[in-house]
Amino acid sequence: MSRVKKALLFTLAVLPLAVVGVYFATVYSISSMDPALLEDAIRQVGSREAVFLLSTIQPVALALLCAFFGYILSDKLGLMRPFRFEKSLLLRVLVISVLCGGILSLDAWTFARWIPELTGYYDSAGSFDATTWIASILYGGVIEEVMMRLFFMSLLAFLGWKLFFRRSETVPTGILIAANFISALLFAAGHLPTTATMFGTLTPLLLLRCFLLNGAAGLVFGWFYRKFGIQYAMLSHALFHIVGRSIWLIAMP
Repeated sequence: MSRVKKALLFTLAVLPLAVVGVYFATVYSISSMDPALLEDAIRQVGSREAVFLLSTIQPVALALLCAFFGYILSDKLGLMRPFRFEKSLLLRVLVISVLCGGILSLDAWTFARWIPELTGYYDSAGSFDATTWIASILYGGVIEEVMMRLFFMSLLAFLGWKLFFRRSETVPTGILIAANFISALLFAAGHLPTTATMFGTLTPLLLLRCFLLNGAAGLVFGWFYRKFGIQYAMLSHALFHIVGRSIWLIAMP
């Protein structure tokens, strides 16, 4: 089977997960949006339904494009592995992801003590909300990994390889590490609009928190992708959210 056909099949497999993930992420995003901003958006496009539809279609289309071209780039780099889970690797990913997810969940007892804006967020994080859980697991675990690791990290690595090491038959490890670092920083930066929307401001401490937590997580996901395959990065990302939210659910009053 040709590379293009494999990329197309992969994209079709991503489609239902992308639709569900974006749907629940949009529900969460609109429900937490500042009312004034929401009213302004409604005036621009005509109705709340139109806002919802546009907010859903655009991310799904972008995710599918990233899935298709990301698969091709990843395959050219030699990073695309058979989409299955090996028991030995699965155990390693589970252990590392659970430990890291537990560490990152400490945000509720560290940054939340210093940033008053986080108080309301963690008050709601201590209760079960299916919409937020599904959005976190599917949008984060699938869509963000397709966009940031499979496509963007692969694109950076491919460009670095062809620009600086074109005589090398394989992409140098250093290029992959650099691509992971840059994509992790941009992954963190991509959370800034959501942070600003949620808290209504971007203070230096919120910026530090955003880049520290999301950047560190991005490095872990990129390492899993580079070493084992995109499926392990997806699993790790989903586990980060599951572990963190489970801890908040159990530990918070």
